[in-house]
Amino acid sequence: MSSTQIPNPHIRRTARLISEQLHPKTWIVVVCLMIGWHADQLQGVVWSLVGVLFAAVIPILFIDHGIKRGRWGDRNVGARKARLLVMLVILLSVLTCLTLMTALNAPRVLSALVASMLVTLGTLALVTLAWKISVHQAVSAGAVIMLAQTYGPWALLGYVLVAVVGWSRIELRDHTPAQVIAGTLLGTAVAAATFAALR
Repeated sequence: MSSTQIPNPHIRRTARLISEQLHPKTWIVVVCLMIGWHADQLQGVVWSLVGVLFAAVIPILFIDHGIKRGRWGDRNVGARKARLLVMLVILLSVLTCLTLMTALNAPRVLSALVASMLVTLGTLALVTLAWKISVHQAVSAGAVIMLAQTYGPWALLGYVLVAVVGWSRIELRDHTPAQVIAGTLLGTAVAAATFAALR
């Protein structure tokens, strides 16, 4: 075997660190807080914490419970059936959040943000029925485009981080380049269209 075929442990450690630190939950927390602040400063942040609870905290608690029970190996949940179950639980959690925000008259832009998450995840679940598209990429790309729609074009610089995440997913062999590119394009297109239509 040539040296180019032997995985470099330092590179893989770096890729794993990136994948873990820039996990979808991280992007969800950041986009919720930043859009919440833009919407109504401190009051907006309070509303955004509701989004964080239902879109990040509850899903991670469910995933971690599954890890402890031995249902899946890590937070990435690679197996298709397990991944679809996790997606269903997250969909129900985010739908509950959207219902609460709508009923309690949350800032419109935050309801639009949560609705965008819901539509993106639903689309990802449909694709996952046939193919393992990258959720990391879809969530990170969707977060960046919605921040750009809120704060302006400078936020598109966030795609540098999206590319870094994509590299990590390929380096760890969790996804192929095609799955990473597809996730990036889908996350960008669906989030941008939904957010623009509803905010």
